[in-house]
Amino acid sequence: MSRLTPALVAAVMVAFASPSASAQENQGTPEQRAACTPDAFRLCSAFIPDPSGVEACLRQRKSDLSQACKAVFEQASTGPARSR
Repeated sequence: MSRLTPALVAAVMVAFASPSASAQENQGTPEQRAACTPDAFRLCSAFIPDPSGVEACLRQRKSDLSQACKAVFEQASTGPARSR
């Protein structure tokens, strides 16, 4: 099982940086993705490597997220003002 861990980490990192999410203004920083990767594995591994599925799952499980990942989603929901 320990051989799968690096592959799963890579899959999550690719999923969060997927071109399918390129329409979104902010795909998250490497730090934000790192904050949520453990939660993605713990709570939403069934949705990996689908970035939309992982994000939806994490949002649905917000009360179960680590503080670091919860902060990422709270920051995203308040978000910075969009430039014109």
